[in-house]
Amino acid sequence: MSELIQNLEQKFANLIRSYRKHQIGKGPDKIRITFTKNWVIAHMSGCLSSVEKFIIRSEEGRNMIWQARTRMIKDLYSELSPNEMEEIVGAKFVKFFTDVDFENDEVVSIFVFDQPIDGTDKMFSI
Repeated sequence: MSELIQNLEQKFANLIRSYRKHQIGKGPDKIRITFTKNWVIAHMSGCLSSVEKFIIRSEEGRNMIWQARTRMIKDLYSELSPNEMEEIVGAKFVKFFTDVDFENDEVVSIFVFDQPIDGTDKMFSI
């Protein structure tokens, strides 16, 4: 992997961490970014706050936190002007997918862009 791609992935990780900390109140403890074709895949761990960990002990709490961590974060990203993301990758932001794994305190998010961002000419279709 080129040093340029590694630097861009680090910038993207810092942007996601900052955004989540500012908007949700807690950013991930660890984040790993991978650029592949026209996707940025973010694997995050240590995302849940102490209060969220307490709430997810019940099924109702799990549903509530899942809603907040999936639907609401999608809404937040749709409200976010993706200019900083687009500047980092050099492509237009198209779509966002995310899910959370409570047992392992992990979140995976996929950011889809309109052109390859990994230095190739290949794209995933959605």
